[in-house]
Amino acid sequence: MISKDIAEFAHAFDLAQVPDAIVERSKYLILDAIGIAHASGTHDFAHKAMATLADFGSGDHRLIGSDQTATMRDAMLLNGILVHGLDFDDTHTAGVIHATASSFPCVLALGEKCGSSAREMLEAYVLAMEVSTRLGAVAKGGFHAAGFHPTGVIGIFGCSVAACRLLGLSVEQTQMAQGIALSMASGSLEFLEDGAWTKRMHPGWAAGAAVTAAIMAKNGYIGPRAAYEGRYGLYASYLGPQNENSEHALATRGLGTTWEIEGVAVKPLPACHFTHAAADAAAEIQRRDNPSIDAIEKVRVKVPAGVVNVVCEPVASKKKPKNSYEAQFSIPYAVATGLLTGDFQLKDLEPEALGDSRRLNLASLVEYEQDPEADFPRFYSGEVCVHLKDGSTLSHREHINRGNKERPLSNADVEAKYRKNMAGPVSAEKTEEILAFIQTLDRSDVSCRDFARALANAATASA
Repeated sequence: MISKDIAEFAHAFDLAQVPDAIVERSKYLILDAIGIAHASGTHDFAHKAMATLADFGSGDHRLIGSDQTATMRDAMLLNGILVHGLDFDDTHTAGVIHATASSFPCVLALGEKCGSSAREMLEAYVLAMEVSTRLGAVAKGGFHAAGFHPTGVIGIFGCSVAACRLLGLSVEQTQMAQGIALSMASGSLEFLEDGAWTKRMHPGWAAGAAVTAAIMAKNGYIGPRAAYEGRYGLYASYLGPQNENSEHALATRGLGTTWEIEGVAVKPLPACHFTHAAADAAAEIQRRDNPSIDAIEKVRVKVPAGVVNVVCEPVASKKKPKNSYEAQFSIPYAVATGLLTGDFQLKDLEPEALGDSRRLNLASLVEYEQDPEADFPRFYSGEVCVHLKDGSTLSHREHINRGNKERPLSNADVEAKYRKNMAGPVSAEKTEEILAFIQTLDRSDVSCRDFARALANAATASA
C-alpha cells in the first residue's frame, strides 16, 4: 500500500542521506517563504487573520514577523496564510502544489512544541516536501479540473508524515495518520469566481489538520490503510473521472533516490504560476519591440488546456478583475501588465494599477486559445501574439516557464527576492542575520523554538 511504503520511508529517513545540493536548495526554499511571509504581514488579509486568531484564544507559538502568539495549530494556520497569501510562494510543477506553504509552517510550530533542533526541523521539512510533491504529481493536474486546490488537499498528507517524524511515531502510526488525514483533506477552487480569500488559508489549515491526524494516530486512533488507492481513497474521491489519468506509481517512485525538491519552482512573479510564461512573453515583446499600446488591435494568447479554467475563465472577471486576487489569476491582466510595463511585480496589484484604464482596456483585447504544443504540467508554457492595427504582428513564446526545473532561479536569485520582500518591514541588519542562520540550518544546534522566536521578532525589532 502507498501509505505503508511512505510510512516506512519516513521512519528510516535521515537528512545525512540527502544530497548536499538538495539540502542547500531546501534551505533557500524556506528562505523564500520567510521573505514572502514578512511582505504579507502588511496586507489587510493578514491583519484580519491575526484578529481572528486572537478570538480563538492565546498560546505561546510564534507568528512570523509579529509579536502576537497563538496556539500551535493556529500558528500553523496564520503562518501558512502569510507564506501563501501573496501567491508568490514556490510551486512543484508536476504536482501543481505549493508544498512549502504547508510544510514549513507545520514543522516550524510542531518543532517548537517538540523542542526539536533547527536541523531536525529541516529534516522534517524535506520529508514533507518529498511526500506531498509526489502525491500531487499522481493526479497530473487533475485536481484543478475537478474543482479542488491541491495545495490544501495534498499538503495535509506530507505534513502528517513529517509530523509523525518529529513526534517519533512508528511505521504503523504513520500509516494510520495518513488514513486519518484523508477525512480532513480539503480545498475548494470556488475562490476563483470572485477573488475570495479562502485559498490563502488552505496550506496552513492542511498543516494544522495534519498534526491533528498525527497526534490522533499517536494515541491509537485508527484510520483507513488504503488512504490513496482505496475505493473511496484520495484519488477516487477527489478526482472523479480525472482519476483515469492518474498514475499511482508516481507516489513512491524514486523515494530516497530521486528528489522532487529539484522540481520545485521559485516564483519570479507574484501571481498564479499558470500566468507566468504569458506574462513574461508579453514583457519580452514590450522590451524588444516597444509597441504603442494605442496601436494594438487584439492580443491572442496560447495556454495549456489544463490551465484554462483557472486563469482564463470566466472571461468577464479575468478581463476586469475586481481585486488583486482576481488579477493574480488572470491571463488578460498579466499579459496587459507585461505589454504595458515590461514586468509584473507586487506594485501591479495595488489599487492604482487595478483601476488603471489603459491596463484594463488592453486586457479587454486579450483572447486565449488552447495550445496543442503545451507539455502541461511538466511546463506552464505561454505564447503571446500581438496584432497591430497596421496588419503586422509581434509574437514571443515562453515554452518553459521561468523558475521551472529546466530553467531554475538560482539561489542567488532567491536571495535577491528575499531581500526585496524583507526590505519594507525588516531592517537590513536583521534580514542578513536571518539569511546567515538559514544557510547553517543543517549544521545548527539552535532549537527550533529560538529560530521561531527570531522570525517573530524580525519585523517588530526593526519597527
